[in-house]
Amino acid sequence: MPELPEVETIVRQLRPQIVGRRVVAVSVHWERTLGGASVDQFENALVGRCVERVWRRAKYFVLDLDDGTHIVGHLRMSGRLYVSPDADLPYARVSLALDDGRHLVFSDVRKFGRFAHVARLDDGLPALGPEPLEDSFDAAWLHGALRSRKRALKPLLLDQSFIAGLGNIYVDESLFTARLHPLRLSHTLKRAQSDELATAIRDVLARAVALDGSSFDTFYRTIEGQPGAYQDEFLVYGRDGKPCRRCGHVIAKMLVAQRGTHLCRRCQRAPRTRRRT
Repeated sequence: MPELPEVETIVRQLRPQIVGRRVVAVSVHWERTLGGASVDQFENALVGRCVERVWRRAKYFVLDLDDGTHIVGHLRMSGRLYVSPDADLPYARVSLALDDGRHLVFSDVRKFGRFAHVARLDDGLPALGPEPLEDSFDAAWLHGALRSRKRALKPLLLDQSFIAGLGNIYVDESLFTARLHPLRLSHTLKRAQSDELATAIRDVLARAVALDGSSFDTFYRTIEGQPGAYQDEFLVYGRDGKPCRRCGHVIAKMLVAQRGTHLCRRCQRAPRTRRRT
């Protein structure tokens, strides 16, 4: 599933192509993609509307329209966005005809993605934590937030209500960079360790965005149809059985919160457990 860097890449490439464009017609080929609205409701809400802003919140892409409403979408497992002169692209679920003759097409092989129209942004987004690439996310905030909870780091960082946009790949990469074990309890981190984790998260995400995200499967491609390149720089994710780039120890894979988790057991020491007496 695309995470923050992949969605940010798509939004940045989509923005100059559709901001200022007006929707002149709508085609829906899979009604469930609309998130509960009928085709008639969706069409009536969008035809004639102008796209004023394209941005990202967590793993969602958002299109602000000129009447104050929004399109909120999620790529899920296999969703892709295109701006194309052709509306009938493979696996197209929703297509918006634009006033310049092109089409904004949402395609989705597995049909899990969403492309919904909402009157209020809160209607289309769940409760979300701070954005890790914005100023509201810093080491001081992270340290306080970690200390106020008693949860293992991996599932906590995956919790979108705690930090927005992180997924399995970038949590694994960030924890390795900060030398923290995925099962380390959040409230046990010292301030210096929280600082290292905050820096790791921001650096890993910024580097991934600079490389257009990670094409870890055949589905993720940019608006321009190109794969990302960050997968070539993975330090632990998907590298189980291979030597650690830092110490040479074999990268391991374990299950944490039902998610495959990659780590170096030498660089990321397991937390000590108290012996029962």
